[in-house]
Amino acid sequence: MWRYVVGVLLIGHGLANMAGLIAPWTKSTQGFSDQPWIFSRGITLRSTVGRLFSLAWLLSTIGLVAGGVGLLTGQAWWWTATLVGALASLVAIVPWWRTVPPGARAAAVIDVILYGFLLSPVSSQIL
Repeated sequence: MWRYVVGVLLIGHGLANMAGLIAPWTKSTQGFSDQPWIFSRGITLRSTVGRLFSLAWLLSTIGLVAGGVGLLTGQAWWWTATLVGALASLVAIVPWWRTVPPGARAAAVIDVILYGFLLSPVSSQIL
């Protein structure tokens, strides 16, 4: 049963990361603000750097959705895909901490918890 719950949550988390892919390229803010990223004042989400970071959002979407599907279908690679997706999600969120919506900040916490869970021996017993 836990396999299904976690699999569906991974897919949902991955699909939610699509907002970070869409926001730099469209007029829709998707809840993001125009604040600069944490490293300097001149770089915003719609700048070239911000648009390059949308690739990290894309990778996180692919990794988390693939990880969820892989878990639901019993694939051995689901674990690796999930770890890559969670790491890409953190790489996409942390530099833009002042810009991302509150849900993305919560997702970063979930990514850290997910990493701890997957790297612990408990995960193999539960899933």
